[in-house]
Amino acid sequence: MAAMNHRVVTVFGGTGFLGRRVVPHLRDGGLFVRIASRHPERAKRLFGSDDPQLQPVEADIHDERAIAHALAGAYGVVNAVSLYVEQGRETFHSVHVESARRVAAEAHRAGVERFAHVSGIGSDVASPSLYIRKRGEGEQAVRAAFADAIIIRPAVMFGPDDAFLATILKLLRRLPIYPMFGRGLTRLQPAYVGDVAQATARVLQGTQTHAITYECGGPRVYSYEEFLRAVAHQAGLRPILVPVPFVAWHALAWAAEMLASPPVTRNQVELMQVDNVSSPQMPGFEELGISPHPVEEILQEMLRDH
Repeated sequence: MAAMNHRVVTVFGGTGFLGRRVVPHLRDGGLFVRIASRHPERAKRLFGSDDPQLQPVEADIHDERAIAHALAGAYGVVNAVSLYVEQGRETFHSVHVESARRVAAEAHRAGVERFAHVSGIGSDVASPSLYIRKRGEGEQAVRAAFADAIIIRPAVMFGPDDAFLATILKLLRRLPIYPMFGRGLTRLQPAYVGDVAQATARVLQGTQTHAITYECGGPRVYSYEEFLRAVAHQAGLRPILVPVPFVAWHALAWAAEMLASPPVTRNQVELMQVDNVSSPQMPGFEELGISPHPVEEILQEMLRDH
């Protein structure tokens, strides 16, 4: 392990799906990590409460003062906060644009040297999808407030306890006839969450000081149908895959959103209509010295654990 230095890195969303995997990488790099989230007790459950290099702090990204408190004396910042379903004041705009801008502006004001903002592949201010559009606007807002911000765009992430691979696996096991999004032609390049976490930590510890965007996609590009077949094969299943037009999915999702925890949302349907593949022109895992894990390898571990 690297010698302990007193450089503080604040991770917003440090108890989330990605953030809680970024924290140990930074810690093992000898940094002092401040885990900023709305539920600091969750950080204690995840990481224990007796590690002198970790400090859970309560911080709501809608609250400027709480952000400033979490940033006091910080050398680096990771914003790994994300939202997939809008609820009340937690909207794509309030989280991905306004709060991202707020965190970046406070970081700039506090004299933070390194700022990493986690976005997503395909983020685009011109997208018809509200989610993808707000991700794009968020990137612009961050760069406007913190010019040298490093942006990390992962492809769709997978890993134990995720909402993507684990959900597909559960449904494949339950449904002998599996309804596909459209004709199953959408292209995906799923990235293991642990690899994205390592990339995020490396970006923060690297020597790159100018604005740069990394796109982190896994080692293989699948069509959605190929992906379903690969997952089913690993799990020893032989489902019948049935194409369902996107029009039908939109209607279904619209109705499902009236439920407390909808099994499918219109935002998810929109995401499945767009290819989710990294651009060969953009730096990614390779430039950060990471060889990404294939889905099949991680899936085998997940199947062993269940």
